[in-house]
This record gives sequence, structure tokens and C-alpha cells, in this order.
Amino acid sequence: MTRPRARDIGLSIGRLEAGEFNAITDVPGVLVGHSTIKRGEGPLVCGEGPVRTGVTAIVPHSENVFRNKVKAATHVINGFGKSCGLAQVDELGVIETPILLTNTLSVGAVHDALVQYMLEKNPEIGVTTGTVNCVVGECNDGYLNDIRGGHVKREHVFMALRDAKSGNVEEGAVGAGTGMSCLGHKGGIGTSSRVVTLKDRVYHLGVLVLANFGDLESLTVAGVPVGRELAQKGRSSAPAGDGSIMMILAMDAPLESRQVGRVAKRAVIGLGRTGSHASHGSGDFVLAFTTANKEPHFCEEHSLRHEVLMRDDDKALNMLFAAAAEATEEAILNALFKAETTTGRDGHTRRALPLEEVSEILRRYSRLR
Repeated sequence: MTRPRARDIGLSIGRLEAGEFNAITDVPGVLVGHSTIKRGEGPLVCGEGPVRTGVTAIVPHSENVFRNKVKAATHVINGFGKSCGLAQVDELGVIETPILLTNTLSVGAVHDALVQYMLEKNPEIGVTTGTVNCVVGECNDGYLNDIRGGHVKREHVFMALRDAKSGNVEEGAVGAGTGMSCLGHKGGIGTSSRVVTLKDRVYHLGVLVLANFGDLESLTVAGVPVGRELAQKGRSSAPAGDGSIMMILAMDAPLESRQVGRVAKRAVIGLGRTGSHASHGSGDFVLAFTTANKEPHFCEEHSLRHEVLMRDDDKALNMLFAAAAEATEEAILNALFKAETTTGRDGHTRRALPLEEVSEILRRYSRLR
């Protein structure tokens, strides 16, 4: 039986309207693809398995991203992570490749595969123009996965990119989220979106998370101490470490890179609402971009003309700030709600969030419609 998303049980997060798919793909042009690697069971044999890992690809638009870059920014909440490509994003204010997510020790392999993908799509790279800044994010899935085994290969990266599509996004224990844990339970991929209406203009903001952080008693749902209630009921979960989270924000509002960075910082509000305090050993990263105002790699002009929101227009930015916070919070909850119980190496198990008990708790606090 398919597990429900947060809204499917009557839970409403925030005040803004969600998009058609309540996903990052509600931002026109954004595509998401997964490659899931799941095989073996029993004791860990390094290099053989069990394997519970994968790759998730977020493609900013369906054109050639290297030749049509998107305005972007990053925000590092706690830097205990091994992502690559972020420094150049902040320096130049653009992303020029798809964004790939995977496990910590596969960042190098995924980066190399993404380089090869970009070279195939752009034969001019390294010959008649410069090189390419590939962006890869990660979380540690070693509790369930043979993380030392190097099981993520070039074909998995190409599969995630090839299968990237618009519309509904698969969530939970899929792609990069296959082996991830969150707030004492099974975590993984989650997504959500918001619609921002300003006068006669409609903008979209979507978030996709790779959620792999926190302990059971910290779990908070719509302001309710659900984790503490579950613990008092005798519910237990496997021990959790500090963990990490990757938060990818997409929007179509015409912003400068600096303004994109301001929106990115508000993801931390949604993260905190679910129970994170960005612990010492966590890698908490936000990567945000807007599909408006694409920047061509090849251009004969020395300047570009773009429409940009009024410099720090308080109403517009405040609504985008709220959208970022709300969509991040709901994306994390969707990652928890959709993830199924998963057993990995050495019999380690991350159990799915017990949604019937969660619903009963939320009803007592009058949080369900």
C-alpha cells in the first residue's frame, strides 16, 4: 500500500497555496530523476553489500544548462559535509549543471560521471571555452548501506539524468534517499511547493530535500511534539547520529543572485520547525536557484538586460521567504511520511514513521482538518 503524503492525512503546513503537484517540479521547467540501488541482505561485506543507496538529479530546465546558466546562491547552516561546486556558485552567482545528490563517499564518482555527461553534451568545454563547475551534494547513508563499497557508478548517474521528468516526484526511500534516516525513522527524498501571487504575476517556489538528520524526541510536526509523544508511548527507533540535510530550492521569480541567497537562508526556518538544531556533526546545506533571467554562456553582447524584482521589494521577498520556510518544512515531512521501513547491512533497520499514531497525536492537538 502506498504511504500518504502529509496533506493526504489532512495536515496543512503554513498559509500559502501549494502548486499543482506540491513539488519542486511546479517550477516550470524543473525536472527530477532518481536511480535507486538496492540489493543484498545480511552481514556487511565491504564491496559486495548489502547496498541501499542511489542518485537523485535535479535539472533546472530542459535546455542545455551549461549554455543557459541559472542565477543561484548557497547557504551553509553547518558545514560538516562533503558537497562540491558550491564555492564557485557563490563566487559567480550561477549554476551551470544539473544538481546531483548521493551518499558521502560517492561524491567523487558522481562528480566524475557528471563531468563526462557535461562533456558529451558540450564538446566545446575545455577546448574552445573553459571547464565546468559540477554541483554534487551528499548525506551519509552508512547505517543501512555498504558506503565503502563504491556501488554508485556512471550508469546510475546517467540513469537519474536520463529519467528526469516534470510532474509528480517519487519520494521517500528512493534515489539518493534509499539509505537515509530522519528524526529517528526512515528518511530520504521529500518535496513541496508554494505559489506566490503578486498583483497580476504568479510565481512558484519548490523545495526538494534529502533528509538524513535528527533523533526521535526532536521530531516536531506542525508545532506538535510528536517525537516526544511517541517516545512516551514506548515507541523506539534505532539510534541516530547527527546526520545531515541537502535542501534544493527552485523558483521562477526574477531575482538577482544576492536575492536568491536571501531566500535560501529562510529554508533554515522550515528545517528548525521539524526539530533540527543543526548539530555539530551535521552538514546542513541550501542550494537555491531561479529559472528566470538565464545567463547565456556564449553571448556577443557585453551586457544583458533582465527584469528583476525591485531591489528588496519587501512584500515580494516576504512572501518568497514565507514560501521557502513553509515548503522546506513540508518537504521534510513528506520525506518522513513517504519513506517505507528499510532493513540494510547487518540487519540495521530504520522503521517508517507510524502514521496512525502520528495522526492520533495530531488530532488531539487539533492539527488535522
